[in-house]
Amino acid sequence: MNSFISSPVIALLAHEGIAYDVIEIPLSEDKKPVRNLEELLLKLGVDPHSVVRSVLFKTSSDKYVLLVVAGGRRADWAVLRNYLNERKCRMAEFDEVSTATGYVVGAVPPIALPTDIKILVDNSIKDYETVVIGSGVLGFALSLKGADLLKLLGEADQGQFTI
Repeated sequence: MNSFISSPVIALLAHEGIAYDVIEIPLSEDKKPVRNLEELLLKLGVDPHSVVRSVLFKTSSDKYVLLVVAGGRRADWAVLRNYLNERKCRMAEFDEVSTATGYVVGAVPPIALPTDIKILVDNSIKDYETVVIGSGVLGFALSLKGADLLKLLGEADQGQFTI
């Protein structure tokens, strides 16, 4: 375990005794993560499809929903609206992400989130023995066992939410 960064995500993993590795993602000059994360991960021997994206949506009833998805899969809008019983659902805007989650775009984790955010875990997570998640700190990701992540997300709704 590496502890040269600090975030609620790191604290949660430490509290639960879950092993993880920190992956440094070099930032470009304008302080954005490198565009080609896949290339970086391949150099490190990490399957780029194992990256777990935390995609925030806002429903027509002004609720936030976080879709946790791996393998580069995309949200199935019809399934999401139907599952949430919402007429409309859209991706959260840039500033809404940090306001709702407490994390900046590019660092949003699937865990250690405010309790008012509904979390949906796509079945794609189960396809990977090791997954890469946002650390809560821009420029760093965390690698951990997929089973450990699923254990932490045990309270979340799980299903097929992607195409």
